[in-house]
Amino acid sequence: MADSADVTTLSFEAALAELEQIVRGLEGGQQKLEDAIAAYERGAALRRHCEAKLAEAEARVAAIVERADGTLATRPTE
Repeated sequence: MADSADVTTLSFEAALAELEQIVRGLEGGQQKLEDAIAAYERGAALRRHCEAKLAEAEARVAAIVERADGTLATRPTE
């Protein structure tokens, strides 16, 4: 687990993979309490980051519109 990596610099895929690793570790129940709390906090930050990345992607997809001639264009997002 890359605890020192700034969550905001991770790609969606890297953040999701790390989050899945944290969940597996927590489900295993073999961590010391302090380590489990730290992992949970990191997991919460990763979850928020993944949700933000998904929201950005959804906004980009929603901005794609089809023109009357069948070509695709983007419209400005708010």
